[in-house]
Amino acid sequence: MARPDRYAEAGVDLDLAQRAKARIAEVVATTRTPLARGALGAFGGMVKLPPDISDPTLVLSTDGVGTKVLVAIMARRHDTVGEDLVNHCVNDILVHGARPLAFLDYIACESLESNVAVQLVEGVARGCRAHEMSLAGGETAQMPDLYPPGHYDLAGTIVGVVSERGALHGDRVQLGDVLIGYAANGLHTNGYTLARRILFSEERLGVDSELPTIHATVGEALLAVHRSYYRAIQPALEKIHGLAHITGGGIPGNLPRTLPKGRCAAVEKGSWIVPPLFRYLQEAGKVSGDEMYRVFNMGVGMISIAAPENVEAVRKVATAAGVETWVIGEIVSGEGVVLR
Repeated sequence: MARPDRYAEAGVDLDLAQRAKARIAEVVATTRTPLARGALGAFGGMVKLPPDISDPTLVLSTDGVGTKVLVAIMARRHDTVGEDLVNHCVNDILVHGARPLAFLDYIACESLESNVAVQLVEGVARGCRAHEMSLAGGETAQMPDLYPPGHYDLAGTIVGVVSERGALHGDRVQLGDVLIGYAANGLHTNGYTLARRILFSEERLGVDSELPTIHATVGEALLAVHRSYYRAIQPALEKIHGLAHITGGGIPGNLPRTLPKGRCAAVEKGSWIVPPLFRYLQEAGKVSGDEMYRVFNMGVGMISIAAPENVEAVRKVATAAGVETWVIGEIVSGEGVVLR
């Protein structure tokens, strides 16, 4: 005789998944924009191209939040990593001058915990609403033989649009252009494997432990939301020659991606104050300065490149959006990045 609920017995509860999806659909509905098309829960998400953009070109990017999800699991707080995911992806297409249109999320887990999944999507939806972007769809996959109990991974795909004439490719960057650094909120979504080893394994701290000189717990410091630079940069895009999102690889690994051949970014390391969290990690973990700049953003989450006469205007837009900036260097002859 056939036995009931063999799939649930194997670790995948379809009834629980359906109940969670119903709750998630309510959250997703709050992100619908005038450009959204199609029905919620359809096999594909649909969004219309905005009519006010001439020669529209789509800009797409996919990313995740890495092992930051392990901190969220330890702290039992899951909405912030959802917002991290959206902001990270918004920044990645912003460097091309693109406006966000739609987002897709992907949650993979050992077995679905409804409250966790809803928290994750609530964070994603909050990030989408902040950017007037539709959460067009997504996927939640239960894979009990692949993920340990209580664990999950989170990734997302963003679709943006830019007029090809206004797209940033880095080819406008000129000798003498100025580098403008934008303040980060913390580690953002990179370097967590090293940070977790230093704080949890070597220093034997917990998520509720107070970090000396930082006036925050470990959980608060590590779960600070990855900042979106859209409001701080978008109004000034016409005055900007290039943009670099400082993610994995730090300044040396990301700034060269926006430089044309024959151009070098000379970065003055003393031109901004490195936040205390990075100094603590370096001292506690005995990490070299060179490695710190390759692993972490070191307090600079985005860098714009502008002509000297436009620097004040570009920085004024950031200040109006509540983001601190610094002049951190210039473009010189050569290749790549020089940290001096």
